[in-house]
Amino acid sequence: MQTTNPMRGHAAMLLFAVLIAGSFSLGGYAANLVDPAALMTLRFLFAAILIGVIVAVGPGYRREYAQAPWRYLILGGLFAIYFVLMFEGLKTANPISTAAVFTLMPIMSGGFAWLLLRQITTKRMALALVIGGIGALWIIFRADFHALLAFEIGHGEFLFFLGCIAHAIYIPMSRKLNRGEPALPYTLGMMTGGFLILVIYSGPQIIATDWLAMPPILWIALAYLVVFASAVTFFLLQYATLILPGAKVMAYGYLTPAFVIIWEGLLGHGWPSISLMAGFVLIIFALYLLLKE
Repeated sequence: MQTTNPMRGHAAMLLFAVLIAGSFSLGGYAANLVDPAALMTLRFLFAAILIGVIVAVGPGYRREYAQAPWRYLILGGLFAIYFVLMFEGLKTANPISTAAVFTLMPIMSGGFAWLLLRQITTKRMALALVIGGIGALWIIFRADFHALLAFEIGHGEFLFFLGCIAHAIYIPMSRKLNRGEPALPYTLGMMTGGFLILVIYSGPQIIATDWLAMPPILWIALAYLVVFASAVTFFLLQYATLILPGAKVMAYGYLTPAFVIIWEGLLGHGWPSISLMAGFVLIIFALYLLLKE
């Protein structure tokens, strides 16, 4: 895959938003069944094995990709913090409210991109971020202006907000630390680094957990998280990060709440009303501003 075509980067992030939205809904089922750090350790391990097999049978792994391994510990650590705090937050917060917090990430990512890379957000991009944020919030609070005004950050939402800060830092940091490695090997290094940090932190919880007694929904959620919301999305995010500015990459986070509502509907939790279409229109317009050069 070429890493010079911006449209491919946008397509990658569109798919990223769809898959990440599923992790909110399915993650809500598994959050209270097992320690989040222990679950994320398995997630990183199986995802690293999966992407490692793909690298082995595909482009292969060169020795120079392993230079400065501390980079992968930093990147993997940031992503590990995000995912652990996401599942900690889902213990008390519902998928819709956590998706609301997720919409703050594009703005934070733009700020960190300026600090780390001196990437400047244009007026048009800033306008797109604002429009997309309004559209996302309109969808999240189900077209209820009073519900929006009464929004209060709970304990779960606050934990996830801290995780989102780590995720927002990861976007420009990934670009800053990359030394020319392709997306697949770079993703493998990041997932391996995240696993090493998590296994040290959550070793006792992993040993203490009766994994064989867990209900099927946990394994279904874990399988989705490993294949689609880990290996695939890590690669998509890494691929897009090497092509697009950080603010544009994370702007696709505005689509996640919309897809969360779709996921919730498919899982039998109800469908959005027609009044929510205004939010979708604003998001589409915001993405048009971002896509337009």
